[in-house]
Amino acid sequence: MNQIPFDASMARTYSDGPPRQVPGYSDLHRMVSILLAESMPPRGRVLVLGAGGGQEIRALADAHPGWRFDGIDPSGEMLRLAEQVTVPHASRIRFTHGMIADAPEGPFDAAVSILTFHFIPHDQRLGTLVEIRRRLKRDAPFILAHLSFPQTEPQRSRWIARHVAFGLSNGTDPAHAESARQAIGSKLSVLSPEDEEAMLGEAGFSDVSLFYAGLSIRGWVSIAR
Repeated sequence: MNQIPFDASMARTYSDGPPRQVPGYSDLHRMVSILLAESMPPRGRVLVLGAGGGQEIRALADAHPGWRFDGIDPSGEMLRLAEQVTVPHASRIRFTHGMIADAPEGPFDAAVSILTFHFIPHDQRLGTLVEIRRRLKRDAPFILAHLSFPQTEPQRSRWIARHVAFGLSNGTDPAHAESARQAIGSKLSVLSPEDEEAMLGEAGFSDVSLFYAGLSIRGWVSIAR
């Protein structure tokens, strides 16, 4: 799934990154919790694609003691970090090392993918969305949030610069910030918001609504139809 491998050193420092680089990171998790709770049953089951690190699962499990979680991630190092972060809720969580095709069949009451899809190559995006939809119950919510901004110049370069500037203003090491600039510019799979919404519709999701916009990162909630 990810074009940038998350090795042991990256896993050890991962927890510090998103809070510095993602505007309102903890609030984003609270928004996800509220949106899922609108339709999730008290003992619902959630699929989390890109579960390495465990931050979103921990936030959702803290807020909803009856929910169960299946987390999937291609990085063993990141899954080990997730296991450590979510220890208090271990009885309600199952992690799978692999890609979306390796995820349990479900059916799930909801699915979430936070800060993951920009690591998925463009030619695998639609197929990944279809596999998520196939594992969801009808009318189940799906929440997606990651890098998404216009892909025409000069807007593209401007949004990359804004992302880097925000991280620097929050104490990101300049060397790491420059690595992020290069990765976003040449390695990550970033689509325009319009293309993101169109692809969700093509994969079988409806009622696609933007609920979060933090500089270069967008978040949508949609419904499996």
